[in-house]
Amino acid sequence: MSVFVNVLGWIGAGLMLYGYAMVSASRMAGDGMPYQTINLVGAVALMINTAYHSAWPSAILNVVWGVIGLAAVTRMARTRPRKKTVNTP
Repeated sequence: MSVFVNVLGWIGAGLMLYGYAMVSASRMAGDGMPYQTINLVGAVALMINTAYHSAWPSAILNVVWGVIGLAAVTRMARTRPRKKTVNTP
């Protein structure tokens, strides 16, 4: 289990660094769904890792980071334009 949690932590850190690098290089929009999703998944992975290792300040930081990411993704999903279906007789 410890190996899995450590790998999960590295993946989470890598995702968050990747997202930050892409936004900093103007290759991804900071207010777009891809960035917010990467941030959310990375935060959840790091939250699990830091909680497992009892690093509570980092775990709480990642819980808050995840809540912010979840709120952003939810807001974007709700306001995304829906495709309209046309019923033809």
